[in-house]
Amino acid sequence: MPPVRVAIIGAGGMARHHIRQMLQQAETTQIAALCEPSARQYELSAGIFKEAGLAPPPNQPDLARLLKEHELDAAFIITPHAYHYEQTLACLQAGLDVLLEKPMVMNAAEARGLIEARDRAGRLLVVAFPGSLSPQIRKARAMLAGGSLGKLVSISATVWQNWGPGTVGSWRQDPPISGGGFLFDTGAHMLNTVVDLAGEEFDEVAAFLDTCGRPVETLGVVIGRLKSGALVTLHGCGEAIPSCASSIYLFASGAILRTGIWGECLDIQKSGQNTFRKVRVPAHLGVWEQFLDVRAGRLANPCPPEVGLRMARLYDAIRASAEQHGRPVQC
Repeated sequence: MPPVRVAIIGAGGMARHHIRQMLQQAETTQIAALCEPSARQYELSAGIFKEAGLAPPPNQPDLARLLKEHELDAAFIITPHAYHYEQTLACLQAGLDVLLEKPMVMNAAEARGLIEARDRAGRLLVVAFPGSLSPQIRKARAMLAGGSLGKLVSISATVWQNWGPGTVGSWRQDPPISGGGFLFDTGAHMLNTVVDLAGEEFDEVAAFLDTCGRPVETLGVVIGRLKSGALVTLHGCGEAIPSCASSIYLFASGAILRTGIWGECLDIQKSGQNTFRKVRVPAHLGVWEQFLDVRAGRLANPCPPEVGLRMARLYDAIRASAEQHGRPVQC
């Protein structure tokens, strides 16, 4: 098959992370154009291509013009949260398949709108949650669904980062653009991966959030009960020392799983064993590689826009509980 011609919408720091991985997939991927309004950000991203001995793709800051001027198969949208809905809508209407950075949208209404737009366009929409797309989390889900681990009892998840001090002055702490704070940004991975692993949604949550004097929340503690009755604790600390890491422990009646919110590992300790052992899964090159597998029909979409709707509903319930000083809220 010819390489997939993709436009990268938004060429900031996160895009550069993805570009480095995509350039390792030259046989399947042609980055045809960038759409970046900042000359400085485009220059930094263009430098990655030059370092690899490649000519940088052209930059067209106007998305409407880009969609008219370039022959494309797909778009990878990596922009601030508030722009996701309109940009995804435009790309779907232009007949493109879309890989969309998390969180998918700002609210549940936008999530439902993108589900409808996907169905009308008949195109593919994948949310770029590394956890859901990773072989590690997919393997863990299959193990749980297959019943070999026994009944799910509880899940404990934590994510920490120096997010608060590290994002001062950026759009990530501007509520109209970001839609929320640490739990809606880095913490979105935790919310999504935990629900993905559980294979069911929350029934009830109680939450406490703290802004630590910033415009958005940077600390959060959530306790919840899943539909099955299993209990969950979620802890997000965005005021940590310089760092960025996570852990998830999933307790079932026959085993304990240990992983991370990005699917960065997968270990298991079965009943009767004294230590964890590594669960081996295929190596991969990130979310773009998984998107290509979904697009080619080699993988069922692990992260459709319905996941974005689920995430929006959960975050809304967390925020509603926090506004009531931790009063439990039905999901």
